[in-house]
Amino acid sequence: MPRSVCSSTKHVHTTREHQVHCVRAMAAPASAVLPLDGRVALVTGGSRGIGREVCAHLASLGARVVINYASNSANADAFAAELNSASRGGGGGPVAVAVRADVSDPAAVRALFDRAEEAFGSTPRIVVACAGLLEPKYPSLADTTVEDFDAMFAVNVRGTFLVCREAANRIPPAGAGAGGRIVTFSSSILGTLLPGYAAYTATNGAVEAMTKILAKEVAAKGVTANVVAPGPVRTELFMAGKDEAFVKKVAERSMGRIAETTDVAPVVAFLVSDAAAWVNGQVIRVNGGFA
Repeated sequence: MPRSVCSSTKHVHTTREHQVHCVRAMAAPASAVLPLDGRVALVTGGSRGIGREVCAHLASLGARVVINYASNSANADAFAAELNSASRGGGGGPVAVAVRADVSDPAAVRALFDRAEEAFGSTPRIVVACAGLLEPKYPSLADTTVEDFDAMFAVNVRGTFLVCREAANRIPPAGAGAGGRIVTFSSSILGTLLPGYAAYTATNGAVEAMTKILAKEVAAKGVTANVVAPGPVRTELFMAGKDEAFVKKVAERSMGRIAETTDVAPVVAFLVSDAAAWVNGQVIRVNGGFA
């Protein structure tokens, strides 16, 4: 469902342990070229929650990562420093850079891609639109304010549109190198249509439709575009405003537990890999059977 940082202490430890594992994998001597070696990946919403895990996972596979964030510079810079301090080989320059940008602002998105090219000398061939917003009061449609509606659409739909548009215009054809990969984020909430999620669910429907059309438009360039639609994931955004009874009920529908960010990141890694060259225009629901 939503994608942000986790408020659960247990989950923080789990995520940190996995990210340490990823960093150690980066630091270990390589006996072979890693699957994403040298490729530049831009991840919006990359300093928190699922986006953070995606950044760590892609970096462990050899990618150079642009960590986009909205506001918390200290957190994003510390995360980039963590990845860089243990980067594989140590002498090949930074593997991660943090870049602040409001994804709902066209000029900021263009500047984000410019900064990625400046940092690594190459256009991002992997673009993951993970930034998302959910109103934590879960109002009925009748009680949803125009301001909350607009805020969710600004980030979830307009932001995804702007990032995808920039990616579609900048990623070169596959003949100039490895095929480009675009991954957007939706939510499995679209398959449940729960009360209290009307506006948020509408943003996800828009993202899925837009990405499927984009996939057809960029296919001739050897670029793929797919959607990852997680179910409930133990992040700060998902846990906000929910009591233990609700969480237990959700867990019963999801193989007995709430997902961790580490359940989602490997799916993104597959979709951006060479192995997924023939996967295009698909919605991958990563939800443990929730929907």
